[in-house]
Amino acid sequence: MELDVERILRILPHRSPFLLLDRVTELSPRKSARGLKCVTYNEPFFPGHFPGQPIFPSVLIVESMSQLLAVLVYASEPFDPGQKVLYFLGFDAAKFRRPVVPGDRMVLDVEITQRRSNIWKAHATATVDGNLCAQAELLAALTDRGELPSH
Repeated sequence: MELDVERILRILPHRSPFLLLDRVTELSPRKSARGLKCVTYNEPFFPGHFPGQPIFPSVLIVESMSQLLAVLVYASEPFDPGQKVLYFLGFDAAKFRRPVVPGDRMVLDVEITQRRSNIWKAHATATVDGNLCAQAELLAALTDRGELPSH
């Protein structure tokens, strides 16, 4: 199953400039997903990160991974995005191996490693041209909209 940005926008609450997922290319509910983020020079943070040597912020790589996790959770357990939201709770064991720069096509992969009740845990990676750029363990909770998760 493949999802374009229009379908992603129906699932995620994020909007420009904070939508950091351009396409979902593979989706296996309750297991894994693969998505793409095409990094362009005209993204709003590049003039300040860093002038003359633009680098995609590491925290936004993790955010891109978490957005893909949200799509995977939706595919695994369909919910009404008007009623529920997947909150990103945290990440562990994050490692950043190489910078992501304008012109890169970042391939994101998430794999569910554990699920308990409304809590989802996943291993995530980001690669460019087959080279590992980042990896992390993600934690998220599916909750009613307006209700803040407790963990």
